[in-house]
This record gives sequence, structure tokens and C-alpha cells, in this order.
Amino acid sequence: MLNLDLTKLEGFIPQDYLSQRMAGLEKAASMLANHDGPGGDFTGWVYLPRDYDKEEFARIQAAAKKIQQQSQVLVVIGIGGSYLGARAVIDLLASPNYNLKKKDTPDILFAGNGLSTDALLETIALIGDRDFSVNVISKSGTTTEPAVAFRIFKALLEEKYGKEGARERIYATTDKARGALKGLADAEGYEEFVVPDDVGGRFSVLTAVGLLPIAVAGIDIEELMGGAAQAMTELSVGGAENPAWQYAAARHALYQGGKKVELLACYEPCFRFFAEWWKQLYGESEGKEGKGLFPASVEFTADLHSMGQYIQEGERLMFETVVQFAPKGEFIIPNDPENVDGLNFLSGKPLAFVAQQAMRAVILAHVDGGVPNVRIEMPALSAKTAGYLIYFFEYVCGLSGYLLEVNPFNQPGVEAYKVNMYALLGKPGYEEQKKALEERL
Repeated sequence: MLNLDLTKLEGFIPQDYLSQRMAGLEKAASMLANHDGPGGDFTGWVYLPRDYDKEEFARIQAAAKKIQQQSQVLVVIGIGGSYLGARAVIDLLASPNYNLKKKDTPDILFAGNGLSTDALLETIALIGDRDFSVNVISKSGTTTEPAVAFRIFKALLEEKYGKEGARERIYATTDKARGALKGLADAEGYEEFVVPDDVGGRFSVLTAVGLLPIAVAGIDIEELMGGAAQAMTELSVGGAENPAWQYAAARHALYQGGKKVELLACYEPCFRFFAEWWKQLYGESEGKEGKGLFPASVEFTADLHSMGQYIQEGERLMFETVVQFAPKGEFIIPNDPENVDGLNFLSGKPLAFVAQQAMRAVILAHVDGGVPNVRIEMPALSAKTAGYLIYFFEYVCGLSGYLLEVNPFNQPGVEAYKVNMYALLGKPGYEEQKKALEERL
């Protein structure tokens, strides 16, 4: 399903870049398969497309139908991996304009991923008088941003429907056994779904974390899992022909050769939040111990008219990974008798042809400007295509982290700002830190 083109790396990395890393890749693949590498307790995603909880999957589908019948809006509350995966897939497959389209599924609004008062008030205004439900997603239930948002939307539900009515409209995706949200869900009788213990947040899109909102949007989650299962099967066969091994080795070789930024590019606007999901996946997994490529993204061709100058002639610290999808439809460029724009040479040609030639021109220009290019060619967008690509990037991420000799499944640096924030907010138990920080400020 996936074609990996590495021909535009010639001259940027040694020809034997893959053979040089075969031993490391074999070790990395073994650690992923056997869950015995650093962070191995969080590698449940490796076999998830095959071993997922079928009973819970059926409950997810049933809950999605209930929400579709009962509500005009679903508010998804979560931050980081608890919302980016769902939004990525919904934008990719149902459109970034999903909420503006005529449809028989609810609008989906995302909350709890920041602390903006204006954004919160706007979300409440967008719901208006419409019937709504809430899917709160948090392993602990105490992360500040989603916890504050859930407190607010829970109160709105109870005010609108009463405590009993609200109970029927709250879906909690949380730890299976412990935590503040788990305790509240048990006490209140919310329908619950599980954040698996062995799957970290940024790898959780194919669990209930992502699947419930995705299903509510009307996307076929069976096909999504089917695409991921196909990727799992195909990428489990190690060796020089494995595109995941090739890509992981190329990324590592480029990094060791002085490239410090990987720029993910796509020519489809619906890919924007998929790129945001990808940035968290790789940023949290590789960025530690003073190591790691910095993940960034651009939307072409739009960003060629803003970031294009820097990419072409700025500091030579980046390489590009371009994701290309085959078009689903066709649009023929019309003829203009007056030819004011001078574009009649394109009359009668498919718009996809123009896009293809633009992409090829950009790749060649950037390579000539010192920016190596990787191209990932995919079939037309579908749930199966998306599932395959999700798993591909996850698997490459695991391999890449182990090649860097870091634990790709922890995120110790994320806690630093939280400790400071708790102290400055006056959370009990942080009195000494609060005093020290205020003196510094």
C-alpha cells in the first residue's frame, strides 16, 4: 500500500547507510516485537491492530450510534495524545470543514487542549441550544487543561439535563483501575472506555482514545483497524526491503550527517492535523538526552509562498518527508477564450496533473538547494489508508528511538512545566517551589 521513494537522498547520505544500521534495526525490531527494550511496558500498540479488545470495540460502535442519535454536538475533552489522533483522522477523512458540512452525524468540538478563556467561551457559544454529549479523555483525570474543561462542561450538562440526564451523555475514556476520573466515572455511572496501560498517549489513536470520536464522525473504524493490521503484518517482516527499516535508517543517517529538522509536507489541506499528531509522536519520542530531530510541518503549495524562501535558501539544517495521496476525484481546468491569465496551456488538463508537476518541481528545487527529500506515496485517502499510515509512522518512530539509543516511550521533560505551573497556581504541597519561583520572577 505504501511506496517509499528515497532516490532524492543520493549525495546526502552514504550509499551503505542501510547496511551500516542493519544490526541496530534488527535489535530495535526485536525489542519492539518482544516488548523488552527501554519503555517496553508501553509497546502494546505494536500488536494492537490484531489484539485489540473486540468487546470494547463493539461498545465503542454502539456508543457512537447513541451519540449520533442523541446529540447534535460531541465535545471531546483531552490534550496531546488524548485529542490529536482523533482530530487528525477526522480532518483527514471527514474534512477539516467537517463541522460546516451538511451531514447526519454530530458536529465535533475539541476542548481541554489549552487554557484560553476566549476559546472556551467560543466553544460554548458554538454549542448554543443544541443537544450535546461529552467524551472526556484522561488517564489520570487531574491534568490541568482537560480537568478544568471537564469541570465546566459537566456543570453545563447537569444544568441543561439534570444530573441523571447528564450521566447518559458523559463518556469517560480513562484508566481501567485507578485515578480521579476513573473514581468519578464509577461513582457517577458514566459509560467508560479504557486507556490501555501498555499504550502511551501519543500511540493511542487506535484505542478508545481516538476510536470513539472517530466513529461518531461516521468513519469506518473497522476499516481503520484493518489498514493498521495490514501495516502491522507487512512491516513485521524485517530486512532491507522493509520500508519502515529504510525510512528509520535514512532519518538516522541524515541526523548523523547534520540535519536537525525533519519537515513533514503534504499537498492536501486535510493533512494539517495529521502533521500535528505526527509532530507530537516524534517530538515526545525522540527529543530527549540532548538528541533527536526537531519535527516540523508545512502545507504545500500554500507554504511555498511563505516558508518556501527559507526552505530553499536558509540554513541547511533540514530534510523533507513528503506524503502524497492519489486523488479521489477529478477536476478538469476549463478554457478561457480571453486567456487573461495566460494559462490556456493548462486547459483540459486535470488539476491533479498540475499538482503532481508542482510537487515534482518543488522536490527537485529543494534537493538542488541542499534539502534532501523522502517521498511517501499512498493510495487515495480512505479509512484503510489512514490506518496503514498511522501504524507506519508509529513503527518507524519506535525503530528510530531505539537507533538513537533513547527510550522512545517516556516523556520526562513534559513534567517540568507542570511542576512550575502547579506551584505558581498555589496547589497544596508546592509551597516551597512557589516561593522560589516567585523570587525568580
